[in-house]
Amino acid sequence: MIAEEVARSVTWRSDTPTTTTVTNPAPNIISGAPAAGAAMQAERNRPLIIRVGKHLRGMFDWLIAGSSLVPNDPVLDVRDFAWSQGLRDRWTAIRDEAIGVALVGHAAPSLATISPDHRSIAEVDKWRSFFLWGYGYPIDDNLARCPETKAVIEAIPGLNSAFFSILAPGTHIPAHRGVTKGLITCHLGLIVPRDGDVRMRVDQRVVRWCEGQTLVFDDTYDHEVWNDTASTRVVLLLQVERPLRQPGKWFADLFLGFVKRSAFVQEARDNVARWNAAVKQLDV
Repeated sequence: MIAEEVARSVTWRSDTPTTTTVTNPAPNIISGAPAAGAAMQAERNRPLIIRVGKHLRGMFDWLIAGSSLVPNDPVLDVRDFAWSQGLRDRWTAIRDEAIGVALVGHAAPSLATISPDHRSIAEVDKWRSFFLWGYGYPIDDNLARCPETKAVIEAIPGLNSAFFSILAPGTHIPAHRGVTKGLITCHLGLIVPRDGDVRMRVDQRVVRWCEGQTLVFDDTYDHEVWNDTASTRVVLLLQVERPLRQPGKWFADLFLGFVKRSAFVQEARDNVARWNAAVKQLDV
């Protein structure tokens, strides 16, 4: 259920909860993070190993694609990923936890605040994230607050990352590509506005989310997102290891190991920990 025409056939339910974007400015917790209203621009003077890795990923992606056990299409068939049924079965419980935890106060920081490598595509306070799992590392504090979601995602084989992705009204995430073809991205629709158009382009295909349905795609294809509504869009975003045969699996594991140890991930982990600690103090 990912095609545009299918998504549009889903009707609005009167029992669907609504939410609004946090409007009070986020606290200044992360040193060097851009302020609200700052222009989107790439972080300068990133470590050399990150810059080299970005040049190498094209070669790794080519090697991985040749060993893929699922198609290399931009948008994939959810039936090729049996674990996605568990997400659809428990989507209301997951949605309720997102509303009760991630959408409260400053629990979900701006992605531009947490990840320096997203500052060229994530406008401050427009794209927020509540991390549960990041590149193989569990965020224990956040998982403890979302036990239903925790139980579902920890049953997913090859889980790499998981977070509630919260897109404010009027947001545009410009075209970009993911880190590696060794990962497959899945979105579970939780809150999808009906007062306008909220959509994503993946390569040449435009898709729209459905509440309670999963959308699986290869984020190494050029993709961008629009929320042309007056409401907030929320999905559970997951990244899982692509099913691979050898030698592609060896190359994928090698590259993911490099990413996991890099500043790309370690800085973001440290920033999430700082954010959570500071928010706890604010709530005391």
